[in-house]
Parts: sequence; structure tokens; C-alpha cells
Amino acid sequence: MEYDLIVRGGMLVDGTGLPRRRVDVGVKDGRIARIARLDDATAREEIDATGRIVAPGIVDAHTHYDPQITFDPYATMSCFHGVTTVLAGNCGFSAAPVKAQDLEFLKGVFARVEDMDLAALGGVRWDQFETFPEFMAYLGGKLGINFACYVGHSNLRRWVMGDAASERAATAEELAEMRSMVAEAMQAGAAGLSTSLSPTHNDLQDRPVPSRFATDEEVLALAEEAGRHGAGSICFLPLGTTRGLTADDHEFIIEIGRRSGLPVIIQGLGARSKVDVPGTGWDDAVVSLDKAQAEGAPFYSMLIARPFDRAVAFDDTNHHWRGAFGWHAMTRLPIEERRALLRDPATREELRFGIENSNRDPAKGTTLSPPQWPVVFIDVSPSMSPEEHQGKSIQMLAEERQMAPGDFALDLALADDFATKLRWRMDGPEWSDAVRKSQTDPRIIIGTSDGGAHLAKDDQADWSSYFLARWVREDKVWTLEEGVRQITQMPADLLGFLDRGTLRVGAWADMMIFDEHEIGPVRKEFVRDLPGGAGRYKAYGKGVYATIVNGQPIVLNGELTGRLPGVVVAPQ
Repeated sequence: MEYDLIVRGGMLVDGTGLPRRRVDVGVKDGRIARIARLDDATAREEIDATGRIVAPGIVDAHTHYDPQITFDPYATMSCFHGVTTVLAGNCGFSAAPVKAQDLEFLKGVFARVEDMDLAALGGVRWDQFETFPEFMAYLGGKLGINFACYVGHSNLRRWVMGDAASERAATAEELAEMRSMVAEAMQAGAAGLSTSLSPTHNDLQDRPVPSRFATDEEVLALAEEAGRHGAGSICFLPLGTTRGLTADDHEFIIEIGRRSGLPVIIQGLGARSKVDVPGTGWDDAVVSLDKAQAEGAPFYSMLIARPFDRAVAFDDTNHHWRGAFGWHAMTRLPIEERRALLRDPATREELRFGIENSNRDPAKGTTLSPPQWPVVFIDVSPSMSPEEHQGKSIQMLAEERQMAPGDFALDLALADDFATKLRWRMDGPEWSDAVRKSQTDPRIIIGTSDGGAHLAKDDQADWSSYFLARWVREDKVWTLEEGVRQITQMPADLLGFLDRGTLRVGAWADMMIFDEHEIGPVRKEFVRDLPGGAGRYKAYGKGVYATIVNGQPIVLNGELTGRLPGVVVAPQ
């Protein structure tokens, strides 16, 4: 046999957790044809992997690449970190179904909830599809990376109910039509259903997104419909996602699993907020996980295993203070008005503890918790030398001066004439201990890149490189073999992508080739390379030398090859 591709001389880590072995991989027609010493074999293309690890391509279970994939077939920057399959359409929103008259509404949801730039969304070929099957069909032959997508609950409601989707519960007739659309989407290859009750999810008019108006029975009925097709998963953001899950949340998650028969995937388990890590609530969370498993309705939680590293400023580039209304409003004022506002004693009294006491009432607006002062640091301050603040949080600096952290931050903003640049960095002893402990639970999914979303804040596409560097190589929480399995076979099997995630004869040849001693994140760079000149942070890494999709390299030595071997992936 002449192979299409031979990867020679590498150390095979096959994704099953079994020990590595030095062996060649022969690929034919997009699949692995042989794993052996292929010294006498020939191929149209060869890659020398000597001294490097040959592993399955990474399966990223939580992204929002569905708009971006239409103009960026490689899902950059994820492909540069060894990701070969992305699952989009999370959190109740997907690029389809959407009627032409509802496009501006859907763009507004993506812009508000996922921080996508409206200019960039203008680059999506919305004119080429309306229904979910049309969207799947449109992507055929246009993908560099493999792509899977949930059908979004908010899309279904808007399609069936129009403006009323953002006002009331569905009638029996409307629910029946939505069930029919779920069935249609599943038949077209949808990965399952995604929905959200999270109080942080509002549209551009500051109204709750449509899925938040659904009754429990509506959510259960749609999940049940998805489950009738026997494969896939349910992405669900409970009401307590951003403020800590309650016992009622846990019971409802379990009921979704019972009714659907599918794995239910949530976020924020055991944490104080969606962006927090499992901390003081982790032991209670394990009790709930065990109960669900015992009842045959197991659920899973995504874990942010790479700490946030995000810019925080005193101007309108800052989107982190929306839940602290006074602080957010201050950043939207002209600079002259900001100066006057922060010198007003009544305003200072109002703002002093505004970050610590942000909004908790969904009826008043978003409840997304702002970054707290113990994990916010000074990056640049014209009035303060690096020696004064290096390694000290705003909380620590304020305590040294015996003042409230809010007052210290606002005084600093005035002293710097609002040129202060802060950094939200989660990494610390509490964060590390919580992530180290929780990630080894088999109901935890390591990931949450949010790829394609929040690009003006932070591109978490380097999460996998960070995981392999920090938790595998440095902290040795996992062996390399088991660490690779956690981000390849485990998510692939859970999501129903049964011919992905492992390197075995007959499986699709999705591979990453990397140096285990070198792999890791490097830097983040802000560039304007999206449609309409929209900007984003791009997370660069090191140590990944090839990303191979269905037997064809899409990344070699840090450069895109221009090939489009990706396919739409459906659960089996």
C-alpha cells in the first residue's frame, strides 16, 4: 500500500491512556490505515516526528465558533494549539436557525452575551442559510477544522414566536413546532440542544434572551426530543450559573438527564460564580454528582483550567464591570465627566464598595460578577512605579494604605488621568488548589475555551497548551498519557464523536504533533484581522508542530497550509 501520509519516528500517545510507544502512523483516505514500523512503506507526504509526541487531535467541547467558522474555516487560534474538532452553538445561541428579519436580533445576542463585534458579525454569510440543516449543508467543503454545533434554544423560540419569544412562555402549539425543529436539527447532524437560564444573558435591549422565558416543561420537552435521536448531549446553563448552583438547580439538571437520556453539560459547578473555580462548594457538588450518577442521569461540568489574564481599564474598552452598574456607567462617560464624577463625595460613597456588592437581581440587569480586587493587579500606572505595585493586588495595596480597595482604585485612576491599565489574573494558591482538586473528578470536562467569543477581552484558545504545560508537565497532576486522554478521548466519547479522540486503525486521522518539553502558552497579541476591521486578542503558543485533520495537515510549523479537509461532525 502507498499511504497518503506517514508520520514517522514519533512517540505515539494514542488517547486511551495506555503507555506511549515509538511507532509510525500510516494514513489512507483520511483514516489511520496502519500503526507499525513502516520503514519500507512509501507515501505521497511524510512528516518527521522524531523526538516529538504524536497524539489525537484535541476535541474542544465549549466554543462559539459558529459565526466565525463561516469566514475563518480553521477556527483560529484553536487550530494552532492542536485542536482538530470544535463544538459550537453553546449557551443557547447558534448561527442557525434564523429568519432574515431576525438577523439583527441574533447579532445583538451574540454581541451582548458573547462580546462578538457587530462589524465582524457582518462578515458572516447569513444570506446562504436560514434553517439549521441549511447551515450544516453550507459548511460542507468549506472547513479546515472539524466542526460540530448545538441547535440553540433561543433561536428556536425566536423562529417560532417572533418578538413574543422575549416576552412570555410558549403555547402548546409553539412548543410542538419547536420540538419539530429540534428533530429536524438532530437529523441534520446537530450535536444536541443548548439552552440557558443564566441571568447574565441579555440582548442588546437589556432584555433576557428568549430561552430565559421558557418554563421548566419547555426545556424538558426539547431536551427529551433531542434525546429521542439517541446520541448527542445537552448544554445547559442553570439559573445559578453565575452565583452558585442551588439544590433546585441540581435537581433540574438531573431531571433533564432523566428525560433526555443524554449527558448534560453545565458550567460553574461548586463555584461562587461562572468565572470562579470549584472552591468551598466543591464537596457539596460531588454529593450532587454522585446522586445523579446513582440515578442513571449523570451530568458534567466544564472547568476553566487556565486562569483568566484579562485587561481591565477605566474606559469603554472595559466590559467586566457591567454587573457593577455605577462603575460600568462611569467608564462610558467622556473623560471630563469622569474626572468630575470621581471627585464628587456622594458618587464616591456609592462606588466605594460597588465591585464587592454588584447586582444580584436579574430583574435589574446582568448579575455577572466583576473581577474582585484580590485578583486585580496594576499592569501600567503613569503615577506609580513598578517597584511599588509589583506582585501586589489592588486589595493588598489598599490594605497597606488602610483604605477601601474601591477608593484606592478610583484615586489611582484620577492620578493617572484614566490611563491606568489593570490586569485580572486568577492564578493564586486558592485557584490552583481548587483546580488541582476538582479536575481529577471524572465528571469534570477540562476546557471552556469559549473560542470565537469574548475576543476583545481574552482569547482562551491556548487552554490546551496551558493544560499540558502546567497540569501535566509542571505540576504532574496527570501523566502525559492520561492528560492527553482527558482532552481527546474523554470529550469525544462523551459528546458521541466515537470515531475521534483516539489514534487507532480505522479511526479518522486527527492528530497533533508536539514537543512535551516545550508546549505551552507564549503571549497574547491584539490585532485587527476580523471582518470590518474588528479587533481581537490572539493567544500564541509554542511546541505544537503540526495539526492534522482527517489525514491532512492544516498547520505545519506554525503556519496554515491552506487545505480544507474538515467536516461537519455529528454524534453517533
